[in-house]
Amino acid sequence: MDRTGLAAFLRTRREALQPGDVGLPDGARRRAPGLRREEVAQLTGMSVDYYTRLEQSRGPQPSEQMLAALARALRLTDDERDYLFRVAGHTAPDRLGSLPHVAPALLRVLDRLDDTPAMVLSNLGEQLVANRMAQALFGDVSARTGLARSDVFRWFTEPASREVYPEDDRARQSRALVANLRVAYGAMGPRSRAGELVRALQAASDEFAGLWERHEVAKRFEDHKTLVHPELGPIELDCQVLFTEDQAQALLVLTAAPHTVAAQKLELLSVLGTQRFG
Repeated sequence: MDRTGLAAFLRTRREALQPGDVGLPDGARRRAPGLRREEVAQLTGMSVDYYTRLEQSRGPQPSEQMLAALARALRLTDDERDYLFRVAGHTAPDRLGSLPHVAPALLRVLDRLDDTPAMVLSNLGEQLVANRMAQALFGDVSARTGLARSDVFRWFTEPASREVYPEDDRARQSRALVANLRVAYGAMGPRSRAGELVRALQAASDEFAGLWERHEVAKRFEDHKTLVHPELGPIELDCQVLFTEDQAQALLVLTAAPHTVAAQKLELLSVLGTQRFG
């Protein structure tokens, strides 16, 4: 581990960012450039003391999970993320085999979306990051690990995951998820994480196995959909999708038409958050 190199890299990356670059308010006038150390700590979920020690070349070796959080908080590119891992004494993650690093361009857009549900998904349906509105609508799945990180896997193995869609729309959603996975499988190959996911679902779900044999291939995201919140009921939303250039990640943004019941429900959702009524 190169503590001096790690400290210098973290400091320069922090100083190159402004609060607005990461979705934070500008606040009072700043005497020094860039983000404050406490703001980086807030974005990563680590203590201010821990992060300060890293920048002062006296901290312990960060874990891979902590480095991934730092890479996301500092909006690092793939090359910068790999450098961060190496200077911290770890092997750079396999870009094909590991959970994807969130594209900084999508994060910059997501940072500016606070009043409507939005999230970044991998091509395997893994929720890489979601704003508070998306977590309130779909639930917080950030603690999930392994195959259960994929909404495709949960859809076909956990019946409760389907409750966010009306019953008469679930068959269409099943086909869309399988068609999306077929795209990823074609791009990544049978020995990839996509192949592992397909094999697990073929063994676990007869419904998935039957749909997989249809060989439907398409990136499908409905332009208009109805989602069901346990407290607020059905909410009619428009869905817009922004893909990275390599199509490996997608930013989903859900909005409601102005002055509608759905818009009022989104306002209530913003207040309610992940709480539930008694």
